[in-house]
Amino acid sequence: MGATVTPSWAYTLHLPHDPRAAGIARSTLRAVLRSHGMRGPVDTAEPLASELVSNAYRHSHGPCALRLRAMAADRVRVGVWDANRRSPPPLTANPHHPRPTPRTGVG
Repeated sequence: MGATVTPSWAYTLHLPHDPRAAGIARSTLRAVLRSHGMRGPVDTAEPLASELVSNAYRHSHGPCALRLRAMAADRVRVGVWDANRRSPPPLTANPHHPRPTPRTGVG
């Protein structure tokens, strides 16, 4: 039984509070994933990163950071940190979103 090799890399991109940050995040994510031969996750990870960075811009007044980490040869973890100290309420407790967003939903 052979061992599975998991890629070991992580990137953090620090972004200013700027409306262009989402575009920079998309371009950077594409370049990073392609440089590691990860073409498969690009179509899912790119709009996800864009949405998270856009939310950070919209709901905070400071910088944010895009974090990328290889989880497997074809999987990447995408996260965004922002300067807002308050955590958003759980989805089920948010009166504006009483049901989970469908998988094909945007926003």
